[in-house]
Amino acid sequence: MKWDAWGDPSAAKSLSEGIRSLLEQALGVAGTDAARPAPTQVVLAPSALPAADRDALAQIVGAEHVGDSDGDRLARAGGKSTPDLLRRTRAGRQDAPDAVLAPATDDEVSRILAHCSERSIAVVPFGGGTSVVGGLDPARGKHAAVVSLDLRRFDRLEELDEVSGEAVLGAGVTGPEAERLLGERGFSLGHFPQSFQFATIGGFAVTRSSGQASAGYGRFDDMISGLTMVTPVGVLEAGGPAPASAAGPDLRQLAAGSEGTLGVVTRVRLRVHRVPEAVRYEAWAFEDFVAGAEAMRAVEQQGAGPTVMRLSDEAETGINLATTEHIGARQITGGCLAVTTFEGTAAHAESRHAETRALFESHGGRSLGDQPARDWDAGRFSAPYLRDALLDAGALCETLETATTWSNLHALKGAVTAALTGALQESGTPALVMCHISHVYPTGASLYFTVVAGQRGDAAAQWDAAKRAAGDAIVEHGGTITHHHAVGADHRDWMTREIGGLGVEVLRAVKRTLDPAGVLNPGKLIP
Repeated sequence: MKWDAWGDPSAAKSLSEGIRSLLEQALGVAGTDAARPAPTQVVLAPSALPAADRDALAQIVGAEHVGDSDGDRLARAGGKSTPDLLRRTRAGRQDAPDAVLAPATDDEVSRILAHCSERSIAVVPFGGGTSVVGGLDPARGKHAAVVSLDLRRFDRLEELDEVSGEAVLGAGVTGPEAERLLGERGFSLGHFPQSFQFATIGGFAVTRSSGQASAGYGRFDDMISGLTMVTPVGVLEAGGPAPASAAGPDLRQLAAGSEGTLGVVTRVRLRVHRVPEAVRYEAWAFEDFVAGAEAMRAVEQQGAGPTVMRLSDEAETGINLATTEHIGARQITGGCLAVTTFEGTAAHAESRHAETRALFESHGGRSLGDQPARDWDAGRFSAPYLRDALLDAGALCETLETATTWSNLHALKGAVTAALTGALQESGTPALVMCHISHVYPTGASLYFTVVAGQRGDAAAQWDAAKRAAGDAIVEHGGTITHHHAVGADHRDWMTREIGGLGVEVLRAVKRTLDPAGVLNPGKLIP
């Protein structure tokens, strides 16, 4: 991934004339692209890792697997949130880890954590680098130095039980590589978040990721049957050999969502399925977001079973954000666009498709055929590249997400939209706030917001004020502070309101037990 933008440089997008016109007319953004600094122009804080510690760590992993050049450090200086990217365009000194370590075995990870605990060196586990919540900030906390623990060498399919439908994958395996390794044996994981092309199995686990096919295959934490987490005090093997157990609290859920603060996940045992025989697509138009959401609720509560079920609101539909390649180019439909896909055997996909079609039609849905759904599928990993181009053009663009019950869905959507719009208006810009539902449950659904406004003054501070207003609105109106982006540093201030004071004390007690020196990912998750 680029050090100052999302993803593969060859896949970078330029803004169409339609988008530039929209920016100027609606948001007052002239669209003059700003120059980016070259990596050689970035000044990093000097490495604070003593030579003796560097040598000791090199003896553990091998000298070739310790990097302390500016290039090594800059590539792991944080994640890919809008504040992260804005920070990298600024002149002046940038924070970065003092060194990058790439272990290959659990024993090497254990020895690194032991050394760093003894020498008060913070450790930030690093997978694909896709965090959008400050989860990879190279924070030292109270410690003398900070190192990035890169898990890229944990890169194998270690086991595949074709009878039981379980696979063990190394934490450093990326989404595409997992699908390739499993696909060679006729299997698929089916986990496709927007970060899929770069994020890793370990990152999916420790952030409780949710993929675009969650309606069919569940969240990533639903897929976990076991995992290995190396801590400073020992190795935790969570999840036993049975598909379910009543042997006390489920320790898998202690590691899932731990965000590198309790230990380093090195491998994950996961439920997998055969590569689907057939895939069916259909897109739908609904009169408005309320009608579309009601149709989705009916489908989910009846168990009709699409693999993907997504609904864009009127604003998102109006500019074709769901079908990324056509943004600003043509109007697909009035009202709201819904996308569905169905996977499985030909007969199973057909039966679920027919059941969903009947329910959608009974709620006023109008079929648009398969092409808009295919367009969404073809461009579903492209949106972050558009954000890079918008930031360069002087627009402020970012996303945030939450979830709530069906009965509270529209009240929460209205409250968050008002909070974002109001905060950005106070900074001197109108705002375009778009929303979609991409994850559904029998009792509720997620809300995923995309915000575009004009940059005014300090754009990072401008977004921070808007994000704080949205976060307060979320917790005050019955939402979770994060549905799948994780907590990191950016959502940490709301954690006490989310889980209560006693919940925070429980997390702190676990942290003291597993990481008594407090070296693992300081400043994240735990208030």
